[in-house]
Amino acid sequence: MITMTESQAQSPTGRPADLATSSTAPSSTVTPMTALQTDEAIGELRVEIDAVDAALVELVARRIQISKQVGRLRMAAGGTRLSLAREQAVVARFSAELGETGTSLAMLLLRAGRGRL
Repeated sequence: MITMTESQAQSPTGRPADLATSSTAPSSTVTPMTALQTDEAIGELRVEIDAVDAALVELVARRIQISKQVGRLRMAAGGTRLSLAREQAVVARFSAELGETGTSLAMLLLRAGRGRL
């Protein structure tokens, strides 16, 4: 845990703490140590988000690759590039789990894998 003396502490605005207590400071200011802890927690969470994003990028790239393979196989067998029933099932699954955001995400993933209709 990082500790600071009062003279080292700064307000959330970056000014020394003694200036943060002036009449222009909001009445519900956060104590300097709490602000530091908040910044540290946000930093840790952002590292976690970055790791999740990296995994998502890998997974989406793999999904696109697989989807394109399916499309090529379907067309080589004399079928259509896509299956409407399958796409509807994908959209329904994402929508059930994530609501409206899931619908949008499913549509983006489907389009990325098969191209525009």
